[in-house]
Amino acid sequence: MLRELHQTFAWIVIIYNALLGIWFAAAQRWPVARTRWMWWPVIPAQIAVIIQAVIGASLASQPGIVLDDMHALYGFSAIVAIGILYSYRSSPFIRDRQYMLYGIGSLFIMGLGIRNLYLGH
Repeated sequence: MLRELHQTFAWIVIIYNALLGIWFAAAQRWPVARTRWMWWPVIPAQIAVIIQAVIGASLASQPGIVLDDMHALYGFSAIVAIGILYSYRSSPFIRDRQYMLYGIGSLFIMGLGIRNLYLGH
């Protein structure tokens, strides 16, 4: 059951970050796509990555489950990407490119999720 939850939740993380990435990249190009509340969906998208990692760690700790090193690396990299996005959000050289930062960052997290989902297939 935990394996199915992990796989299903992976799609939630992938789709959520894909939509967020497209929206933020579009907002960088077209200011009309910017709204005052558009930053609020970033929080659950990033929390979803953390939840996915917790589910994965719980699954990996079960007897008989062997965790592929690359799977763990990509999962950990998604968490690190969140930290990098957060740390650069107020950087002076990125101030006028925040939307692009989060757009590309969310698409990167989406890509890690897709790669992890099909790792070993």
